[in-house]
Amino acid sequence: MAAEPNQRWATDLCRIWAGKDGWCHLALVIDCCTRELLGWHLSRSGKSKTVVSALEHALISHSGCLDRVPQRVLLRSLVFINRSYTALVKSYCLQQEFITPYTPEQNEMVERVISILKKQCAHRHRFESLAHASRVIADWIGFYNHRRPH
Repeated sequence: MAAEPNQRWATDLCRIWAGKDGWCHLALVIDCCTRELLGWHLSRSGKSKTVVSALEHALISHSGCLDRVPQRVLLRSLVFINRSYTALVKSYCLQQEFITPYTPEQNEMVERVISILKKQCAHRHRFESLAHASRVIADWIGFYNHRRPH
């Protein structure tokens, strides 16, 4: 839990079926206080670039640009040990906080959002492609952040 916004963010990956493009990987970044989805990225590969893109989206959402975070933000995640990801985290003055592998309850906020997204969005649509999935997921995230009560 976080007592204030931008105190702790959580991130995770899940897979989404995207029709002709097959299984795609969705990375999410959530604020643990407000439960707002700050950043996300859907891609065909589950490489670190997917998580990096979601984190950069969150940073832009947070401050309007890619810049250092003025206050200390804990970033809770699985052990993403890719050099580019850890370098990005350090360059923006974020502090990584790791969960133990195979213990999703330690990252329950983002796990819950993934479950809700799958039930209310991904499982209700037959995505034709990655582009179609991205459009529908973007619309759902707008609904989740601005109209759905938390």
